[in-house]
Amino acid sequence: MALLEASNLSISFGGLRAVDDFSIKIDEGELYGLIGPNGAGKTTVFNLLTGVYNPDEGIIKLGGRDITRHDPVHKNQDGIARTFQNIRLYSGLSVIDNVKVGLHNQYHYSTVASIFHLGSYRRVEKETDERARELLKVFKMEEEADVQSKNLPYGKQRKLEIARALATNPKLLLLDEPAAGMNPNETAELMETISFIRKEFKMTVLLIEHDMKLVSGICEKLTVLNFGRMLAEGETKEVLQNPEVVKAYLGE
Repeated sequence: MALLEASNLSISFGGLRAVDDFSIKIDEGELYGLIGPNGAGKTTVFNLLTGVYNPDEGIIKLGGRDITRHDPVHKNQDGIARTFQNIRLYSGLSVIDNVKVGLHNQYHYSTVASIFHLGSYRRVEKETDERARELLKVFKMEEEADVQSKNLPYGKQRKLEIARALATNPKLLLLDEPAAGMNPNETAELMETISFIRKEFKMTVLLIEHDMKLVSGICEKLTVLNFGRMLAEGETKEVLQNPEVVKAYLGE
């Protein structure tokens, strides 16, 4: 059984068919790429998968369970986490507090315990602090734990957003253009990080990316979107050599 199976997803905005009859099947542990020219509908697909939009047509299943109409909060509780094309961090919070926000589904204490700093509050705070620092170590950011996130270099802000997504303990991680704005060294380091995450966390990853070096270097399979419709899908090497895919990216 596939971890994620989306079938015949479609959505229109006014008279524009933004996504038309999109299907994808991703097996557990797979590193899958979703590519296409600007405006092809890739982020709209992510918004459908994460509950930002409800599809006009189609079904989304995670682990065989229908989650099509779940809102973003419940999609996250189902096991889907994402990053965004434009970084969305809590800029006024420290690095470690941004990660702790992602742990909210897993650690709980009562309002009374938090007001009076009872034992349950102190225990949970200690556990979340330790878990957040473990995640920061994965990204080699433990030294910046107390730095305000807005003061991080761009590449580290990207990594922090991924760390926060992982903190929600997802089954499926969606990365929306994680290498956007990165220099070649940062991109190479990101490739290593994504591969490490997949292995260390046994994570299934779906990513949108324009950097074809990154895509060809880590993705096993690809789906290509063009004008909201699927243009090609299959093994990465074969898809990237498809004449229709080359034409969509480079023109005639």
